[in-house]
Amino acid sequence: MISMKLAIPELSLIALIGPSSAGKSTFARTHFLPTEVVSSDACRGLVSDDENSLEATSDAFEVLHYIAAKRLKRGRLTVVDATNVQREGRQQLSALAKQHHVQAVAVVFNLPFSEIKRRHEAREDRDFPEHVLVRQQKLLRQSIKHLKREGFRRVYVLNSPEEVDAVTIHREVLRTNFHQDHGPFDIIGDVHGCFDELHALLTKLGYAIETAETGYRVAAPGYRKAVFVGDLVDRGPNSPQVLRLVMDMVNQGLAHCIPGNHDAKLVRKLLGKNVKMQHGIQETWDQMAAYPPEFHAEVLQFLDGLVSHRVFAKGNLVVAHAGLREDMHGRSGGAVRSFALYGETTGETDEYGLPVRLNWAADYRGKATVVYGHTPVPEAQWLNNTIDIDTGCVFGGKLTALRYPERDLVSVPAARTYCEPAKPLKESGRTAQQLDDDLLNLQDFTGTKRIETRLRATIKVSEAQNQAALEIMSRYAVDPKWLLYLPPTMSPSETSTLPDYLEHPQEAFAYYRSQGLSKVVCEEKHMGSRVVVVVTKSVEVAQKRFGMLEPSYGVVYTRTGRRFFQDEALESKFLLLLQKALHQARAWEEFDTDWFALDAELMPWSAKAQALINEQYAPVGTAGTHSLASAADVMAQAAARGLPMGDLEATTRQRQQLLKQYQEAYRAYVHPTQGLEGLQLAPFHLLASEGRSYTDQPHLWHLATIAKWCEADPVLLKATAHRVVTLDEPDSVAEAVAWWESLTQSGGEGMVVKPETFITKGPKGLVQPAIKCRGREYLRIIYGPEYTLPEAMEALRNRSLGRKRHLALQEFALGVEALDRFVAKEPLHRTHECVFGVLAMESEPVDPRL
Repeated sequence: MISMKLAIPELSLIALIGPSSAGKSTFARTHFLPTEVVSSDACRGLVSDDENSLEATSDAFEVLHYIAAKRLKRGRLTVVDATNVQREGRQQLSALAKQHHVQAVAVVFNLPFSEIKRRHEAREDRDFPEHVLVRQQKLLRQSIKHLKREGFRRVYVLNSPEEVDAVTIHREVLRTNFHQDHGPFDIIGDVHGCFDELHALLTKLGYAIETAETGYRVAAPGYRKAVFVGDLVDRGPNSPQVLRLVMDMVNQGLAHCIPGNHDAKLVRKLLGKNVKMQHGIQETWDQMAAYPPEFHAEVLQFLDGLVSHRVFAKGNLVVAHAGLREDMHGRSGGAVRSFALYGETTGETDEYGLPVRLNWAADYRGKATVVYGHTPVPEAQWLNNTIDIDTGCVFGGKLTALRYPERDLVSVPAARTYCEPAKPLKESGRTAQQLDDDLLNLQDFTGTKRIETRLRATIKVSEAQNQAALEIMSRYAVDPKWLLYLPPTMSPSETSTLPDYLEHPQEAFAYYRSQGLSKVVCEEKHMGSRVVVVVTKSVEVAQKRFGMLEPSYGVVYTRTGRRFFQDEALESKFLLLLQKALHQARAWEEFDTDWFALDAELMPWSAKAQALINEQYAPVGTAGTHSLASAADVMAQAAARGLPMGDLEATTRQRQQLLKQYQEAYRAYVHPTQGLEGLQLAPFHLLASEGRSYTDQPHLWHLATIAKWCEADPVLLKATAHRVVTLDEPDSVAEAVAWWESLTQSGGEGMVVKPETFITKGPKGLVQPAIKCRGREYLRIIYGPEYTLPEAMEALRNRSLGRKRHLALQEFALGVEALDRFVAKEPLHRTHECVFGVLAMESEPVDPRL
């Protein structure tokens, strides 16, 4: 038997067409994965529990089209197993294929009616009369000649059971699919006939070019390949030699080439079609006149064979002349080719007579890097993981290449201006990404989000959590361009088993010991406001790196993203003092940066927190003390008169003493400040600087680095006292406990216990990055004056820490991810996705006292 090979695009919609009992389902099971087949019978079963229920047909096909659409959207081959003999049903499928920019393929089962009737009679699950089969067969045969006009690009007709049995399926790799080619690449912008500049750029990139008898021999540096984004021709002085060099590099396996709209116009001219000889094609045609017909034929074959775009590196890189929306990546069809060649326009023209283009890159949120040209720009700039590298060489600009995956830009200047641009190339003081970041896209921060992080895989943030975060950010937050990080919540230690303690270092040490750690770092816990400080070397840095419109030296914000200083002039003075200290410590030079981000405590509690103490905590202690003192005096007088008081007087005296301890505790954290006088910053993490984050450095490195800076201004800056504890050495543990006791007994809040490394993983995954262990008297502020009474302690020992600890790990992972994305200069919405995630987690109903 001769095999019948059906060529099927690897991404396509395949409609099986034929009467009932023609063998479509058997064919589908034989040649496709079960998940690739969407069956109308199965969908009837889904909606009605009866695959033969004709009454459920309408609902079943709604489900079928929904599933097919979702599969096509995700780039999965989809087979529709239904009779599909009616034109209306097929039109819905061809429209679905067109909507998702995939080919529609028809496989027609045109078997003899006698065979279909025989099979139908042998089936026990079909009981409809014969005339139904007759009508289906008639509709099928009337449809065959119209299938291509209906939008089915490929039609395969099987006329006998033998032909059906002889079929083999060949899945064709799409012409856009270069997933296995990972480069590295040198992606070169619009050349437009500038041969000398192209030669200079390739040489600068390391390519060796030799003139051969019929063209060029090229040697690439290492395993690199060039990728040309199109518009090889027009306007420039030597389009034929540009074509010759590019064609030779492609033929030698050293380059890929994407067609541009000018290249497509030259194809039409070479085919003898009528084209308007404007926008540079006249110069190209005049230059081509000096070359023989064989060269014209070679150019036509080369350019006409180019595919609209190419997808490289497992889908992580897309190159298209005018760019490409995410839903078109790796797809085909007229709409895809048109977008790739010309971009998307409004149909209007601007004051220069040029089409008004829609800025598709501003809305791009895809994972793939998209590199394109077509629209000349003064400088190649990243925007939402896309970059336009047409830097107007032919207009006197420069010819630019993007090195991938390095993401470095390499350029050579134009020798001269070969053509005056219709629209001047104007530079903006800010980057394209910064201009786009001026407006937040609401869709980026609404609905349920799943955020991918390197530390905790995917973290889910619910719609309700996002709404709470958006409310806070929109009403209270600092300018979002400063928000590169929010600190995570911190888990307390397990509840202590010691009778007089709710928290004790022993439990923190036990946790880290259980995670397989041998050493930890204990840091003094400052009683202040947790802040993130971003400080720049100059006002220009704030404008250039952070895209700020107003002059600024940075910002100080709280762990909920709110500005710490309500007086911006006071904030500027504070930042200038910090900037000066960093100059004196030579930190800018040491880290080769012009900005820093620090995680710190600012002491004492902020004005808001002091007000909270004075207005909420203090009245409790003061009023309570006065009232209890009066009550005690009254009871003492009554006892002196011989009235029985029982334990009431003693209890009242005890409560009076507890309230006194409460007052002493909160007074330790309040002292008056005037302007900046009395404020002190205690940084403990160097979060990031230009080009890198420091989550890969151990905590002792952070503390030592910052301690050197503190020496430059010990009034403004405070180094964090700390101890290293060896967990399997009792003396080391005992010394740490004694240190904690001395800190807390002298009015300190307590300490924070951390692993040696910033990021630590144990047998069960990510280890808590920090555990706070607060002192007995500090906890009196948190839990109230009488929390140490036996009955109160008993109730508090049942506090649940599981949710708090889970949030601490999730928020830590999101914070690290935000820093990584920011220093990698990813679009701001990518950083904010993580920052909003941290704030969204904070909306969880967790006991705030923990």
